[in-house]
Amino acid sequence: MRRLITALILLVCGLAQAAGLEEQLASPDGKIVLTVQQKTDAAGKRALYYSVRYGEQTMIRESLLELRLDNHLSESAMALPVDRRARWFENLAVTGVRRDSHDSSWTPVTGETARIRDHYQAMAIDLVKDDNPVYKLSVEARAYNEGVALRFAFPENEKGSYYRVIGEDIEFALPAGTRAWYHGWAQAPYKLLPLRDWPDQSERPLTLELPNGLHVALLEAQMVDYARTKFKLSADKPDTLVTAMHDVADLISPFATPWRGIMIAHTPGQLVENNHFILNLNQATPLADTAWIKPGKIMRVMTQTTAAAKANIDFAARHKLEYILFDWKWYGPAFSFGSDATKVAIPDFDLPAIIAYARERGIGVWLYVNQQALLTQSDTLFQTYRDWGVKGVKFGFVQVGSHRWTTWVEKAIRQAAAAGIMVNIHDDWRPTGEQRTWPNLLTSEGIRGNEEMPDATHNTVLPFTRYLAGAADYTICYYDPRIKTTHAHQLALAVVYYSPLQTLYWYDKPEMSRDEPELAFWDRIPTVWDETRVLDGAPGRNVSIARRSGKEWYVGAITNNDARTVQLKLDFLPAGQRYEATIYADDASAPTRTKVGIRRQNVDANTVLTLAMPASGGQALWLRPLDSPPQAR
Repeated sequence: MRRLITALILLVCGLAQAAGLEEQLASPDGKIVLTVQQKTDAAGKRALYYSVRYGEQTMIRESLLELRLDNHLSESAMALPVDRRARWFENLAVTGVRRDSHDSSWTPVTGETARIRDHYQAMAIDLVKDDNPVYKLSVEARAYNEGVALRFAFPENEKGSYYRVIGEDIEFALPAGTRAWYHGWAQAPYKLLPLRDWPDQSERPLTLELPNGLHVALLEAQMVDYARTKFKLSADKPDTLVTAMHDVADLISPFATPWRGIMIAHTPGQLVENNHFILNLNQATPLADTAWIKPGKIMRVMTQTTAAAKANIDFAARHKLEYILFDWKWYGPAFSFGSDATKVAIPDFDLPAIIAYARERGIGVWLYVNQQALLTQSDTLFQTYRDWGVKGVKFGFVQVGSHRWTTWVEKAIRQAAAAGIMVNIHDDWRPTGEQRTWPNLLTSEGIRGNEEMPDATHNTVLPFTRYLAGAADYTICYYDPRIKTTHAHQLALAVVYYSPLQTLYWYDKPEMSRDEPELAFWDRIPTVWDETRVLDGAPGRNVSIARRSGKEWYVGAITNNDARTVQLKLDFLPAGQRYEATIYADDASAPTRTKVGIRRQNVDANTVLTLAMPASGGQALWLRPLDSPPQAR
């Protein structure tokens, strides 16, 4: 009977195959259409393809959907080099197509907006290997108004639960003339390059400028049990990118590969406003209690002594910061497995007394821990820090890319959450939306920030590229003489760049400050928001972003290495409401060494401000409703 049923299934599949598969999935507003097809060549081998259309324009031409697995290959195929082995998808038969829709809203623990809508149409194409029906999978797709996403899902297979994914071959065939904001690693500089002659693979998210004026971002979401995937140029197809896994992923069914997301927007600013797209492709948080997750501003203690720590705490309290950070080596050599991250290893550093002093002044303490100590001590380390009264841990020099290190990082984030510890991950690691699932992950590096002191042009690229993956720890500076921008530019970055844990004064010490009056902008600014608007900008040119907290608005505007004048419309303000705008701008005549001038004027939704910014400059604005008293912060 079982053989008869199997034969009938394969007969039905064969009939469906003869007719050919072509399924379409449209976004809720109908503007984006994803088409998935299965085609059979003259040799009888099958392949899956997809394409994406936006209105009447083709965004992604017919592109291959493919995985390479070691499972269920012939001996002759297994004898070939990995990159030449037979494609696992070449004898898949379609068994059904399932459709669904979803529309809900959720409240992020920390975010750039108070509510996020999760609205999409879904489709799953079920397939089976026609020479061995125990091997099944589904191509899952979602279509949002912001873009589309695809992944492969494998159901539980009791007879062959182990799978080794040795490569993905998902193509992105783009219109001729497309250019990409190429960057070879997470902390690399950016170059706007055509889709040819790249020096290496490019990181994700990858922002593309299409010749028709539209903008696309390719991203990876929910990469929590897999190997990181970058983008490479196709070896034989022009204007085509292909996914490139870091290494193999060893998996046990049931499992799903990460989402491959394709965001589409008319303007680069719309990509920024829609960056919740990556969050919606991740699971909701399982944490019942998130009240202990407290966003805020933080500064690093450059000199690790008790006296310096207390001076930093006093400065932090005076300037309304929430946290201080003790960076590496406080517990010994960071790269040594012999260092114990539960013991202070430097002189004149009374950590219990420092934590108590900070607590009395409303300041929380974060500690740096390198990967060696995390590997050996994370099972108990976070509980120890919780008992000490530590609020968060900065992970340092984490290894990235491989399946092993991906799963390790995710485990460490979960362990920290179980102990009530917040997390900041540094170096080359980038999030893929898992901060929705584990909101104790406040921020991460994976960015060329002020540790490298990039120029102003680089700074204008970041909102449209790296920040599509989520919060980033740029480590903003103010007094360090190596910064390559004006001081008003640095002030504005606290608005332009989103991070629930916003690092300020990265290379600065309290004694460098003269409590300049413009620091009031950083004193009062929050780090999470109820609403975000991109008012103007393009990567490599300039950007102006407005963010609302309660009734107040904050605006940050920066230009590239060139001087620029921007006409800033305030039509995002509610009609009929008057505001007082406090404007912090570069001013060579200002009486302070930082040369930031402060002026105030009344404005409303009809006001258009002229922002004149010198080369590498910027402006920061605080808008307070005139019927509301100034808030003490």
